Amino acid sequence: METYFIIIVGVLFLLAISDLIVGVSNDAVNFLNSALGSKVAPFTVIMAIAGAGVLVGAVFSNGMMEVARKGIFNPDQFAFSEIMILFLAVMLTDILLLDFFNTVSLPTSTTVSIVFELLGSAVAIATWKLVRLGEATSNLAGYINTNRAVLIITGIFLSVIIAFSVGMIVMRIVRLAFSFNLKKSSRYWSGLWGGFAITAILYFLLIKGAKGSSLVSPELLSTLKEHTFRILLISFAGWTIIFQILASFTKVNILKITVLVGTFALAMAFAGNDMVNFIGVPLAGFESYKAFAASGADAGGFMMESLIEPVKTPIYFLIIAGLVMVVTLRFSKKSRSVTETEINLGRQSEGSERFASSALARFIVRRSMEFSNRMAKVVPKSANSFINARFDETRNPDFDQKQAFDLVRASVNLVVASILIAIGTSLKLPLSTTYVTFMVAMGTSLADGAWGRESAVYRVTGVLTVIGGWFFTAVIAFFASFIIASFLFFGKLPAMLIMIALSIYVLLRTHAFHRKKSEEKNRLQDGELITTSSNVLNSCNNKVVTIVVKVSKILYLSYNSFFKEKFKEMKGMRKETKHLSKEIKEIIENIPVTLRKFEEKELENGHHYVQVVAYMKEMSNSLMHIVQPAYNHLDNNHPLDKEQADTLKNFNEKSSEFFNFLINILKNKSFDSIDELVQRRDEMINMANDILLNRIKILKKTQKGVKISVTYMEMLSESKSLFLNAVKLVKADALLQESLGKSRIDIELDIMD
Repeated sequence: METYFIIIVGVLFLLAISDLIVGVSNDAVNFLNSALGSKVAPFTVIMAIAGAGVLVGAVFSNGMMEVARKGIFNPDQFAFSEIMILFLAVMLTDILLLDFFNTVSLPTSTTVSIVFELLGSAVAIATWKLVRLGEATSNLAGYINTNRAVLIITGIFLSVIIAFSVGMIVMRIVRLAFSFNLKKSSRYWSGLWGGFAITAILYFLLIKGAKGSSLVSPELLSTLKEHTFRILLISFAGWTIIFQILASFTKVNILKITVLVGTFALAMAFAGNDMVNFIGVPLAGFESYKAFAASGADAGGFMMESLIEPVKTPIYFLIIAGLVMVVTLRFSKKSRSVTETEINLGRQSEGSERFASSALARFIVRRSMEFSNRMAKVVPKSANSFINARFDETRNPDFDQKQAFDLVRASVNLVVASILIAIGTSLKLPLSTTYVTFMVAMGTSLADGAWGRESAVYRVTGVLTVIGGWFFTAVIAFFASFIIASFLFFGKLPAMLIMIALSIYVLLRTHAFHRKKSEEKNRLQDGELITTSSNVLNSCNNKVVTIVVKVSKILYLSYNSFFKEKFKEMKGMRKETKHLSKEIKEIIENIPVTLRKFEEKELENGHHYVQVVAYMKEMSNSLMHIVQPAYNHLDNNHPLDKEQADTLKNFNEKSSEFFNFLINILKNKSFDSIDELVQRRDEMINMANDILLNRIKILKKTQKGVKISVTYMEMLSESKSLFLNAVKLVKADALLQESLGKSRIDIELDIMD
């Protein structure tokens, strides 16, 4: 039996390493989004500063599982055998849950997840224990501290509302001072704002960082608290004077210093306080095993009163954990995906949006616009003009389009988040650092004018999705840990092995899924690396070839799957068609960004580029209207007409030959063969017309096969449209390539044929 518990301890430590990896991937958004979004420094420099903060914070950590110490459950009510199952269920659930959120690139709270996993597991073990003892389940209250869970839920609501509101108000005030013309305003405001920002970050470190440090003695902590106001006053005055001198007489960018220091501070506080969410449970399990081994008692009868006392952590555990976090921070692609979600929701520029519009978002935006219009009528016109001028982002000539937002907003994000977290900690409110930092960033985005009418509904939908995910975290964490704990409680060692194998499988699958999604995203974002119109035109032909190859493949396989009645393959083709449509949608949404790279004299080239993209979209639409009817026909188990099967198979083969010829023209840029391509197109259209005519004759003669007739007509009609748009695409691409300076091509682009 003791071997069984040794295995559990070993598994807990392995899970601790995995949890550190997935946990850092999720929480990196808390301290990286401002630095990465504002491009304050090269990526390696930002990561080095954040990594240093994480490592220092890990060493200064008190190494205690805060939520367990404060009594999510009462450990003295559980036997050693029960507590170990509880801890194992928590860790298995935590890894799977956080990995899921990382995979879908949504930030969530590790604190809330660990709390509700502890709560769910404790409720499960306590319930089955009461059932086994024959006691009433009403005695469950003696095992669980429900007040703590209610307090945390209340903290979630408070942190969401307060952080968003305060971030919005402070950003409005700071932007009025700085405006977007930073070159001019920085000389007047950098010193004052820099002094305030560094002082706020110092306050954050004193309250949030020192409180959780095992290297800070109680006497020193008491002294810091006693003289906090004096320390902050001296800091504000000193830093303000220093920064104002630097801003007035040197070229030192005070805002950059503020953002980098804030990044270090948040990273340090994260590691010093949130690291216990990842290693606290395994360490508590290790301490439980040591107490059990020393007692010599029976595992089912040894009660865990020892866990009531704080569990101290050896320094080497903290250093190892810190190093794992630093390495993960540097190399984890999932952490960058989670960070990108917040940055994209708050970016200043327009472009492709990750989230679609929702009814609730549209309602919120519409009502907000109505309120804004009413307020504009109340405020004097002169005041409105002044405010609009201060928030005119075009007045910042030095703004880099690669930035999601400027250094002013980045510094506000860090300062407001630091102050709110520090105040919440001092008042012992269970604020989540993830919730605070995210909602502050969203509040500053709204106040800074990043959510314009073109993007507001999509950004609001994104924020609502993330917030919904937070509450989903609590619910799913509770029920998932309840189920896993119950399974382990009754299944013992076999159940543990099954859960470990399942966890490994799920982690590998999600890793493969995320890698595939990242590769697709990188392909879609290749255009962002293009910096000149010449490069745009040169890359366009390759893009066209790629799209046409995909269209040709999907068309051929769709007809083939339809003839052979292979529903699974047809379902795959419908999925591929949707991916293609999404890929082209990304290209369309980035057209304005692409066109800005054309010079005034090259606007005609831009017109050709727009035509190329438009015909790709038309081809995608036609393809969807071919695949969807075929899918519906097979999904409804309708019969096929074998009488025309051979004719349609021949049509499919000829279609493949047509697209192979077209692709060869595009690859070799042999546009002198366009006349032959048009001739082949006309042959394919005539062939489709003949098949449609025969279909009508068969329908009139037999009065049967209505469903298959409708499906054939839809597929063939859209196939004709596909051939027409394919030729138009080649012509448009030929005109685009001509603009590169090649010999003139005599092409008539008949838009309406």
